[in-house]
Amino acid sequence: MSGNTAGRYRVLDFLPVLHGVSLNVGPGETVCVVGANGAGKSTLLRAIMGAQRVFEGRILFEGREFQELSTEKIVRMGITYVPEERMLFTPLSVEENLLLGAYVLNDGKKIQKNLEFVYNLFPALKERRAQAASTLSGGEQQMVAIGRGMMSGPRILMLDEPSLGLAPLLVDEVLDAVRHLKQEGITILLVEQKVHEALDLADRGYVIQTGRIVAEGSGDELLDSDMFRTAFLGI
Repeated sequence: MSGNTAGRYRVLDFLPVLHGVSLNVGPGETVCVVGANGAGKSTLLRAIMGAQRVFEGRILFEGREFQELSTEKIVRMGITYVPEERMLFTPLSVEENLLLGAYVLNDGKKIQKNLEFVYNLFPALKERRAQAASTLSGGEQQMVAIGRGMMSGPRILMLDEPSLGLAPLLVDEVLDAVRHLKQEGITILLVEQKVHEALDLADRGYVIQTGRIVAEGSGDELLDSDMFRTAFLGI
């Protein structure tokens, strides 16, 4: 987008954030994307979700190209995004927030089944299901955000920095929940600031720098690589 009216308005140009990024997530895999702040990790997830414009390239899900679809249609395909901001409706109760995640479902029994799955994953939420989301701790709010993402029964769950801003004990609890989802066979694309924990949890990982994928491999391969040590440990 650009505009210029006799010098009265600033000229605006779209600047690409991602450059030639290529990655894949197989069924049942947990794949993480790690990188420094501003590397393009969140932009990648927003682009997949239709919240960020894609200028070039293709995004495919089970062979279907979908980068031109609306976010709602992408959710109905089975892709769910849990943003780092959580974006809860804080005046509403825990359960009301969770049920909002099932808006694409019309089957009451399936909604109830998904709700029970979330409560089994996060027992604390069942105890607080009638409380306003505003009264929860940061960790509990993150649980609600992840639980709401699971309410649609996604075929791939994208998590953006789920441990951001949490105390260490709560970080462990949230990442344990992600590990449980992995054990349940949920396909997960994870962006996470806790690099070691993320690579230990994931089946595979990608390292992104200034909008480009610079390395990929298993968690052990990346943790042992010279590039990783230089980029993240300063060695």
